[in-house]
Amino acid sequence: MNVRFVTRQIHAWIDYPVAISLMVMPFVLGLGTQNPIALWLSVVTGVAAFVLTLLTDHELGVFRVLPYWFHVAVDRLVGVTFVAAPLVFGFSGLDAGYYFANAAAVLLVTFVLNASESTQPGRSMATAA
Repeated sequence: MNVRFVTRQIHAWIDYPVAISLMVMPFVLGLGTQNPIALWLSVVTGVAAFVLTLLTDHELGVFRVLPYWFHVAVDRLVGVTFVAAPLVFGFSGLDAGYYFANAAAVLLVTFVLNASESTQPGRSMATAA
């Protein structure tokens, strides 16, 4: 079984719920009581992720002006940022756990589970470039 099962199409379907979750969950969990950056970093990232998804050239992109590889690169940058945020801003407790858990999920999906575009069904090497 191939562990790289997150195709472009699967990625497209999880992008919108993840973006909305990044906007909503900080309020549900009560993040940012010690440092407001813990609340707003996630919300701003969620808004940016939503816009990025709208602009990505994949199955659920609305405007499709950004290549999928760029979208994945931005996701990876978000994962690294979420690892660094608790250390840089001094988050602790739930705030730190939230960012470390989200970082782990994003990095796992984009580095380990993400299928190469050239191996995805319906995509030739010429269209994957």
